[in-house]
Amino acid sequence: MRTIPSSELIINDDGSIFHLHLKPEQISDIVILVGDPGRVELVASFFEERECEVANREFKTITGTYKGRRMTVLSTGIGIGNIDISVTELDALANIDFSTRQVKPEHKQLTLVRMGTSGAIQPDIRVGEVIFSRTSVGFDGLLNYYAGRNEVCDLAIEKAFMAHTGWSELLPKPYFIDNDPSLGELFGDMTREGITIAAPGFYAPQGRWVRLRPADPELNAKIESFRYGDRRITNFEMESSALAGLATLMGHRACTICTIIAQRIALDACTDYKPFVKQMIHNALDRLATL
Repeated sequence: MRTIPSSELIINDDGSIFHLHLKPEQISDIVILVGDPGRVELVASFFEERECEVANREFKTITGTYKGRRMTVLSTGIGIGNIDISVTELDALANIDFSTRQVKPEHKQLTLVRMGTSGAIQPDIRVGEVIFSRTSVGFDGLLNYYAGRNEVCDLAIEKAFMAHTGWSELLPKPYFIDNDPSLGELFGDMTREGITIAAPGFYAPQGRWVRLRPADPELNAKIESFRYGDRRITNFEMESSALAGLATLMGHRACTICTIIAQRIALDACTDYKPFVKQMIHNALDRLATL
C-alpha cells in the first residue's frame, strides 16, 4: 500500500490539513461549498448549533447542525484552482489516515454541494432562477491533468461542441462531466436543469470585453446556439466542472446549484441578489436535511 510522502500531502503541526486548516473530525459527510467567505456566515445563520469555526486565507469553515443534520459549510474563494485544493483536501480528511499516510480501507462518500451565483446565456432564463448543473463544462483544463479523465467525461458531446464552436487549439480542451443525478432529484423542485460552463476567468474567458478584446468575440454566440439533442448550455460560472470531475473520480456525490444574477443576452445584471441567494440556501438546506 502506498504511503503518501509529506511533500504530497502536507499536514500542519497541529494535525490539520495544509490549506483548509481542518482536522478529520471537524467535517461532516455533507459539505456545502460557497465561493465568498462572507457567505459562510449566511449559510451558518440557519444552523441551530455550531461546533467549530476555522479560517485560513479564503478558506473559512463552520460545522454545525440544521434540523438535526450535521453539516459543514466551506468557502473556496474564486476559481478552479481553489476547487482542486478544497476537494482534494476534503477527500483526504475523509479517506486518508493521517497517522500512517495511507488510504483507509473503507471509503467514505461525501456529499458536496456548491451553492453559487451565475450568469445566464439563454434569453428565457430570468434573474432569480436557480439552475441545477446536470452537466458541467470545464474550460479550465484541470481534469485533463488527472488519470481517468476520459472514463468519466462525455466524449461525444465534447466532440460536437468543439466542432460547433471551431474550438481554438490554443485553448485547453474542454471536458463535459455530469453532476450526481441523485442530487438532481433532491433539488429538482427548486431548480431548472442546465449545462453550465465553468470558466477559468471572469472577463475574456466568459466573453467580456473591458480593455482587452477576447480572442474570439463570437464565442458566446456560438455557445448560445449550441444544441445537443434537446439540450443547450444555460449559464456561466467558475467552479462547477472541477467539483463534479474530481468528486466523480474520487467516488463522492457532488453538484452545483446557482442563482442567476446576470442576464448576459440582455446585457443586464442584478447587484441586489442577496435575497435570491438566501432563499436558494434555505430551500437547499431543507432538502439536504432529509439525507
